[in-house]
Amino acid sequence: MQTELKPGIDWVGAIDWNVRDFHGYSTHRGTTYNAYLIRAEKTALIDTVKAPFFEEMWERIEKIIDPRKVDYLVVNHMEMDHSGSLLRFIEKIPRAEILCSPRGVETLKLHYGGDIRAKALKTGAALDLGGKTLGFTEIPMVHWPDSMVTYVKEDRVLLPNDAFGQHIASSERFDDEIDLPTLLDEAGKYYANIVLPYGPQVLKALDAIKGLEIDVIGPSHGIIWRSRIPEILSRYAKWARSETQKKAVIAYDTMWGSTEKMAKSIEKGLVDSGVSVRVYRLTGSDKSDIVKEILEAKALLVGSPTLNNNLFPPVAEFLTYVKGLRPRGRIGAAFGSYGWAPGVTKAVAAELQAAGLDVAGELAIRYVPDVDALKKCEELGRELAGKIKDS
Repeated sequence: MQTELKPGIDWVGAIDWNVRDFHGYSTHRGTTYNAYLIRAEKTALIDTVKAPFFEEMWERIEKIIDPRKVDYLVVNHMEMDHSGSLLRFIEKIPRAEILCSPRGVETLKLHYGGDIRAKALKTGAALDLGGKTLGFTEIPMVHWPDSMVTYVKEDRVLLPNDAFGQHIASSERFDDEIDLPTLLDEAGKYYANIVLPYGPQVLKALDAIKGLEIDVIGPSHGIIWRSRIPEILSRYAKWARSETQKKAVIAYDTMWGSTEKMAKSIEKGLVDSGVSVRVYRLTGSDKSDIVKEILEAKALLVGSPTLNNNLFPPVAEFLTYVKGLRPRGRIGAAFGSYGWAPGVTKAVAAELQAAGLDVAGELAIRYVPDVDALKKCEELGRELAGKIKDS
């Protein structure tokens, strides 16, 4: 199967139907590794695929041209789900010139050996293939320092690597061939779990491409955008600005049910005050699915029981994950139960603060919450609802 984006520009990537974990991010729908072949008087391949899928990519190229006629390999981003086939490519096509960003040159050598030669392309560089012109723009930290985008001027095709991607394995290639809610759900999950820490850099990248005429966006994972480009650009701008809804996410775990009772009473206080709530017990829930909900939520409330004077392990793991994603511009709250050492909620609050949240509430209950304690939980929910609505 091959797919034409524009005359002379083809998708030659690979479909990974079975991957279910992408460095800690659950991929329930699998993914694709998208590579693009651009043909004019000379030929360029934009990115490769994850190493086990090299033959699949090679066979797709063979259906279009003799792969050994490829003149250039453009590496927009060095992460191994995109560059993993690079050594196999060099082995088969040693004459091809490798092109990447200046930071990409260093990263390429650190991944694949110092004897690999590559040409650095700074922002504003162009490559004339003879009928098609490739322009290059560096977008550092979207989401690695080496990241850049390739733009085909004559065809108005943007190839931005990980920007605008989703983890979806599909026999369909384009955004108008799949239902929009599924597509935006996966694009949001992708942004939340991979791109979220880099909102300021995303805004700079969006500004850098603002003046381009774009008919097609071909990311390196998932579906290619051609009919809903304004929608995904608008969503990225919103997410990068940390725009949220009047919504709260409660993530907790429990040993003997006390912290769970607290969570349910806090939920009641929020809901009775008109705030939409999503509640997750961390044991049995997927942290990357929870983070997708945090993307558009104004508040994150985290509850933990006390184990050995410390955080309950599933809560500690979740907070470590959230801290790495740094969801700025949000309200946080900590709650939990204890027996003889009351410090666990302070530990939760400290982790939320370290993640960039404004901690607006903290509640610890000793042993099993009674009626009065549960009323305090409801009151905490109402107080947080007021802060959510006022924000």
